Amino acid sequence: MGFFERVYNVVMKIPRGKVLSYGDVARLAGSPRSSRQVGWALHCNPRPGEIPCHRVLFKDGSVSSGFAFGGPHVQRAMLEAEGVKFGEDGKTDMKKYRWEAM
Repeated sequence: MGFFERVYNVVMKIPRGKVLSYGDVARLAGSPRSSRQVGWALHCNPRPGEIPCHRVLFKDGSVSSGFAFGGPHVQRAMLEAEGVKFGEDGKTDMKKYRWEAM
């Protein structure tokens, strides 16, 4: 199985209301130094709506400014609809919302 498919398999397991960082996904996909490639894999998401790439954030809890499927406001709104809260700084609490799959 290729790297992109491993990334998609990890991301599909993230439950509603939980998030992972790009680095978390890279580690779980077996390539801990490949967080940028995780971003590229998610940008190329072949199954939007099925692969919940909106649940992947930067390690500081911020959303991607280039969210491929509607922009950062859409990504944030999707997460908020799942119960993920954001502070005034536009970041979520990764300790609270990180999926503890690791």
